[in-house]
Amino acid sequence: MEARAVARYIRVSPSKVKIVLDLIRGKTIREALSILRFTRRATSSIIEKVLQSAVANAGQNPDINVDNLYIKRAFANSGPMLKRIRPMAMGRAGIIRHRTSHITIVVAEKK
Repeated sequence: MEARAVARYIRVSPSKVKIVLDLIRGKTIREALSILRFTRRATSSIIEKVLQSAVANAGQNPDINVDNLYIKRAFANSGPMLKRIRPMAMGRAGIIRHRTSHITIVVAEKK
């Protein structure tokens, strides 16, 4: 049995999110939360909220023991980009891309 949580349209680049997700993938929930609390990245607080949501979703199922959960899958996909224009030299225009990401965390029970 597994449960998941998804945060969509988060205004952080997916490459920055993937750095923190690589730290917690495969860990137990307790280990992952302690890693996220002491990681000095802006995305760690966002990922912590998604992880707590996945654990709460798993707690809704009576067949799953919340104490035996681990992070089965954790990934970030790119969302839509907000495109803005900045004036550049010699009358040109440069495009600024504000990237967004969709964060998915899947937790499962250890056997």
